[in-house]
Amino acid sequence: MILDQPGAERLLGRGDMLYQAPDAPSAARLQGVFVSDHEIQNLVEYWRNQAGGASPYAVAGSNPADSVPTNVPLKQTPLWDDMAKVEGDPLFNDAVELVRKEGRASVSMLQRRLRIGYTRASRIVDMMEDKKIVGPPEGATQMRAVLDYGQTAPPKDDGM
Repeated sequence: MILDQPGAERLLGRGDMLYQAPDAPSAARLQGVFVSDHEIQNLVEYWRNQAGGASPYAVAGSNPADSVPTNVPLKQTPLWDDMAKVEGDPLFNDAVELVRKEGRASVSMLQRRLRIGYTRASRIVDMMEDKKIVGPPEGATQMRAVLDYGQTAPPKDDGM
């Protein structure tokens, strides 16, 4: 970090830095990686668990394949507890509730109401169509009819 350079007062910390290459006329702002002590400890524990009963010390010149015990499964397990496989989108249930309440569905409605991007909203609508909650798009409006209202009663028409 270069403290006497203009812009150093705007640095955020935790990896935010100014770097000036020897051949550069001015410093460039970069974002480095911040890894907390807790994350490092989780990673070390994960490696220890993967190694099973193997020695924690590497022996120079040894073949790594020879150090893995034969009873260790050779499959990838989740590195962090919170990275366990999540089924679907976390906003899926909120989107289904919204669609059932409104009585119609569209990608743009989910974008506006849930404040999400097009790709995510489109994926959620496709998931709802796969689960037969909404039907296929109707015409050029891309509006979709709700097929399954679940416990929610269909909305009443205002007579308009």
